[in-house]
Amino acid sequence: MTFKSHIEGKNADVAIHHDRIEWARSRGLSGKKLTAGFLTGGVSLLATGVRGGDAGTEMIPMKSVSSVVTKRDGLMFTKVVVVASGNTINFRVPHDAAPGIKSLLTDLILGRYPAPGPAPVATPYPTPAAPPTPRTATPVEQLQQLAQLREAGILSEEEFTAKKAEILARM
Repeated sequence: MTFKSHIEGKNADVAIHHDRIEWARSRGLSGKKLTAGFLTGGVSLLATGVRGGDAGTEMIPMKSVSSVVTKRDGLMFTKVVVVASGNTINFRVPHDAAPGIKSLLTDLILGRYPAPGPAPVATPYPTPAAPPTPRTATPVEQLQQLAQLREAGILSEEEFTAKKAEILARM
């Protein structure tokens, strides 16, 4: 699941995976800084600089998350508070998105969603089907085939007699 959030007053992209939570805040000018620059005719931007700050990323392993809490934060937003060992992150999201995010995180913490298994290994070539087992001809059928080969002139009389004796010996 991915969504936009406000983390520490800055917009951030958040991604929830089965084993981790990642968020990234890009570098840029905040709305407050742009408004102040406009209202002061650019003087505040000259004084403070136009460089955006507080860019950053963080990854929290799901196994270190101990709880998830939601709190209303104004008329339009809810804070989804993720408490992990040594860290607490507040994701500020619209009211309607908060229950789904909390539910997903809770299920991941409790292990209700299994980790995706390894991708099935595709064979480069289809495995050929085993050839059908040839049916063994009966001795009578073998003798008939042998006679046809002799009559067609493929086998000599000596070859026919030797092969016939071999077939009869196996019976």
